[in-house]
Amino acid sequence: MLHLLFDDRPWFRPKKRGYGAGLPIAWQGWALLLAHIALITGIAMLGQGRPVMTTIAVVLAGIAPMPLYRAKTQGGWRWR
Repeated sequence: MLHLLFDDRPWFRPKKRGYGAGLPIAWQGWALLLAHIALITGIAMLGQGRPVMTTIAVVLAGIAPMPLYRAKTQGGWRWR
């Protein structure tokens, strides 16, 4: 089962223009994207009433998985 998660195939297409990852092309990419959205949404909902801490936590949660997105993008990240 773990070999499905840690294979060498890309999970995302590169963006057609700009820098970064585009849409997912594998189920692992969709799962990562949905988990990332759920994490940010959960932090935002739980942090109501504490705007400074919520903002810091959302920003950190937003950038934390970027190395994985970059590593799993077909052709890597570069300006297009």
